[in-house]
Amino acid sequence: MSADPSLLIGFAIYLIVLLVCGLAASRLMKRLDDFLLAGRRLGPLSAAVSERASGESAWFLLGLPGAAYAFGFNQFWSVIGIAFGVFASWSLIALALRRQTEALGALTIPDYFEMRFKDSPLPLRRTLRLLSMAIIILFYTGYVAAQFVGGGKILNATFGIDPMWGIIIGAIIVMLYTMLGGFLAVVWTDVVQGLMMAGVAVILPIVGIIKLGGPTNLVANLEPLGEGFLTMNAGKTGSAFVFGVMLGSLSWGFGYFGQPHLLTRFMAIRKPTDVRKGMLIAVFWVLAAYWGAALIGIVAAGTFGGGIEDPEMVMPLLARDLMPGWIAGIMIAGAVAAMMSTADSQLLVITSAMVEDLYVRLINPKAPARRLVLFSRIATVAASGLALILAFGSKELIFDMVAYAWSGLGSSFGPPLLLALRWKKTTAYGVLAGMLGGTISNIVWKHTSVLNEGLDLKFATFLISFVLTVVVSYLTYSKTDDRLAGSSSHT
Repeated sequence: MSADPSLLIGFAIYLIVLLVCGLAASRLMKRLDDFLLAGRRLGPLSAAVSERASGESAWFLLGLPGAAYAFGFNQFWSVIGIAFGVFASWSLIALALRRQTEALGALTIPDYFEMRFKDSPLPLRRTLRLLSMAIIILFYTGYVAAQFVGGGKILNATFGIDPMWGIIIGAIIVMLYTMLGGFLAVVWTDVVQGLMMAGVAVILPIVGIIKLGGPTNLVANLEPLGEGFLTMNAGKTGSAFVFGVMLGSLSWGFGYFGQPHLLTRFMAIRKPTDVRKGMLIAVFWVLAAYWGAALIGIVAAGTFGGGIEDPEMVMPLLARDLMPGWIAGIMIAGAVAAMMSTADSQLLVITSAMVEDLYVRLINPKAPARRLVLFSRIATVAASGLALILAFGSKELIFDMVAYAWSGLGSSFGPPLLLALRWKKTTAYGVLAGMLGGTISNIVWKHTSVLNEGLDLKFATFLISFVLTVVVSYLTYSKTDDRLAGSSSHT
């Protein structure tokens, strides 16, 4: 497949900008908190746009449009659930987490859990840290691999590059600027990429509808795909609709409570009073962009019919079909941005687990600052290599890979974190039970078809984790827990 030269030029400029950001930010990396949280100096705009960009991944412009292309308007339930999840996480998590992590001196989520329950026995606190690290590595390596697979698909559909080499190219670029500039480089690039992603999601479906001759012609082109494609209920009624269509899609919102790569944005905001401004910006981004991501798949179905072999390629194919080469190049760069803006943040979370949570807290608390920055860069390279190996061996769709990792992190960390922040009777034993329950139930649910058919993975595992955290906390709570809870939970 030959590529338009103007498309190649625009794409190359975009990649150069990312590397320049990494080089510029590298000069500011003097301590570990610089590398992991940018010294807690993010303004509300950069925090909010970065949180949104890193929260969407290749799923935003590949997986969701692909699902809408394959299944139709019922995918807008996912959009509703996601909008709710973003609003709820900023409302219920952001301010409390920002205040408590600064007061405790916590740089990571494992840090927070150990310090939050400092009155608990040391072995229990260490267990919380080690389990958190294990969950991060378990789910995030596959999550990053999904982003690399997305990069390979985009480069293959756009430039005809072999998917394997596309995966390698995307992985190297993300690894380089993340390794050089740490969290600050990630945030700078995320702001650019977040705006690009929103622009693509808004502009592309509108242009597509206009070129089809308006909404009436679009619907006419979609009618051969069946009535189920054109309705929000997918042609189902009763419990089949509630549990099989609506609840499963709405439950994407639960995951936002427990994604460490998004929670770090809350922890890095410059001051607590900026949280409300950040929330308004993040919610506006979702409302402006997310309807368009799903609509891209609908417009692609009206444009191409059912003839695309890989549904997750509809966005780059639609951009090439509708736009001049240089504009298509920018839009396809937006899809790569969706991949990179998530992969870089997730690599930093894995890095923090290896360096801050393992090396600093458990092995060498007095390590020199510059050595820790060096170790962080080495850990970023190692995590990239592991994710790259998983990407080569993956046969799943990006949608499925992201859904599993999203659910695993959301249920393992979401309920324990929400309750630890907001409910003074939460205990270390309850948090441990919730994290274990969320992790184990995700693994079991994913590999048991009967459970998957009965109740959506994302909803079921979140509920299990929440119930376990509450019940075990009730059973293990004592008055001694009030000493820390009283000072940290009332935020």
